[in-house]
Amino acid sequence: MSELATDSEARYEYLLDADVFVEETDGSVAVTESFDGTRGIYRDSYADSSDERFYETLAELFDLSVEDAEAQAAELGVTRDELVAYLALRSYLDDPPTPTVLVQMAAMVSDVAPTSPVPESMPELTDDDYELFLDDNPDAVVIVWKLHCDPCDDMKEALDEIRSVAPDRVAFAGVDGESVAEFRREFDVDAAPATLTFADGSFVEAIEGRRSPTQLADMFENAFGEAETTD
Repeated sequence: MSELATDSEARYEYLLDADVFVEETDGSVAVTESFDGTRGIYRDSYADSSDERFYETLAELFDLSVEDAEAQAAELGVTRDELVAYLALRSYLDDPPTPTVLVQMAAMVSDVAPTSPVPESMPELTDDDYELFLDDNPDAVVIVWKLHCDPCDDMKEALDEIRSVAPDRVAFAGVDGESVAEFRREFDVDAAPATLTFADGSFVEAIEGRRSPTQLADMFENAFGEAETTD
């Protein structure tokens, strides 16, 4: 019998090698942004599917009658999240393992959240700690990021240049727009990317959408004055 079918550690290593899982710097495990993009396609189709469609899909996948699929799903506690993970794995992997192993992997993957969209080069804030960050950093820029967001990815590529057009004293941080409802309500932000400036401890403005370093230089000058220049 395949090692993948009998060894959960082997399945975990396989998922790491296949770019499904990623180990974060804090030791936690997340699914990669690329895999989560595939998972999102199936989540849109099946996460809220009717019981009829759920059981019919299981029956088709595993060559069962609908009645047997319903009985086995009830007995084994199969969830829609696991179905989504199974379909995503089957699509995402170049050479998927057997259905039995995919079922085991789907159970491992189904409850794992995606990696954060906030670049590792900046601290990530949450609804619980953004006020403390702003108290400690009266001059700050906070950028709202989101997964599967092409304009966000464009801004990440220019992040070093974006930092360079702000004065050195300005602290930068990021938030995951999907998980900071309180922050977005407080500053009336509905889209990502969004760039927010805070000067002398007070909120200045928020601009939604992708902005070039040149455009942000004007925003930063408005909030903080001209950036220092070096000869």
